[in-house]
Amino acid sequence: MTKLISIFIVVVVVFCGWQLFKYWEQVQNEEENKKKAEAAQMNPANLQGMPTGQLEQSYQQALQHGNAAIRTWLKTYGDAIQDPRKAWIELDFAVAITREDPTEARKIFKAVKDRTPASSPILPRIKQLEKTYE
Repeated sequence: MTKLISIFIVVVVVFCGWQLFKYWEQVQNEEENKKKAEAAQMNPANLQGMPTGQLEQSYQQALQHGNAAIRTWLKTYGDAIQDPRKAWIELDFAVAITREDPTEARKIFKAVKDRTPASSPILPRIKQLEKTYE
């Protein structure tokens, strides 16, 4: 009789542990999906740091002309732009040049990551790209 009780207790403990593990995975997946949805909803044009007007237009033109134009644009107007918009643009540029120049892309990513505070709205994107650039 004691063997049956012991077996029953072991089965109940294993079952409860399995249910707890399934619940933990479900909660973790919900949190990841929520973070992905927040990152997808963010519109970089709404980020603060770039004076409106001519800079935005010149940036859009640089995007149309490719990576070399963006690099030149960043060198020319980089000091006039502030984070978080500048960080987002630099991350876009790092992603764009990853195949051409991975070492420069890593340097850009590291610089953006080092200067980004924990309260920044672009932190989810940095976390998303971390595995690629580190």
